[in-house]
Amino acid sequence: MYPFHWVPAGGARHASTDARPDGALAYPSGTGVRTLCGAELVADNSEVAWLWGTCTDCNAAARRMADDAR
Repeated sequence: MYPFHWVPAGGARHASTDARPDGALAYPSGTGVRTLCGAELVADNSEVAWLWGTCTDCNAAARRMADDAR
């Protein structure tokens, strides 16, 4: 597994290394998260939010982390 999780927040899908609540597969809506692009946002775990575009800065940082984990 990778050290980051995807989270829709602020109108885009971001990645975060913040811990999720115990047993949660996603950050619950309303959860504050710090993203890999450096933003502090509030998670929106709605169905539509998962269709938002991906933050390019979070995507680049997540790819670097995934490459490093190999």
